[in-house]
Amino acid sequence: MIERHSNYRERAFSLVQARGIVRARDFKAAGIPLVYLKRLTDAGDLVRLGRGLYQDPERSGENIAHDLAEAARLVPHGVISLVSALRQHGLTTQLPHAVWMTIPHKARTPNPTGLRLEIVRATGEALTAGIEHIQIEGVEVLIYGVAKTVADCFKHRRHVGEDVAIEALRDALRQRKTSPSELMKFAAIDRVRGQMDPLIKAMQ
Repeated sequence: MIERHSNYRERAFSLVQARGIVRARDFKAAGIPLVYLKRLTDAGDLVRLGRGLYQDPERSGENIAHDLAEAARLVPHGVISLVSALRQHGLTTQLPHAVWMTIPHKARTPNPTGLRLEIVRATGEALTAGIEHIQIEGVEVLIYGVAKTVADCFKHRRHVGEDVAIEALRDALRQRKTSPSELMKFAAIDRVRGQMDPLIKAMQ
């Protein structure tokens, strides 16, 4: 049994080293039981990026910050959003498998080489409200603030997962990184007051 587990571990390591980011179904195709992925993740041998995506844990937070700076260079009109913004604000333990950006509705879809992007589109206040400016590696990076990011996660919950949105809301309130009134302001802009209001009341 120990030998079999060691074999699974070695095969899993070979996959992540070869591909960087590996899907759960790729592990399954390699003969590694999906239940074993949880053991590897719990042991710190793998990092779960999101639903069905895994990565080598040696990819550090510095690499993630570098990716944000690189995305800002390549897509200057884009705003760091959703899971990438949550990570920057310390509101998720997930390591995004790509840089999430929001761009104007009619803007051309960026296609940079060497950098994975997840693009969402917005118009009006849903695009322009709540933008903050930070510096990473000397690059000015546009990123949505905490309250706007949480509201956006509810708006795009089908993409990021409703569990991620609820966790972000809970942590933002618990860590006092925003207030119920500020959250409701952006919930109104994103038209998700109905989803967020009862949760905010329950968490207060």
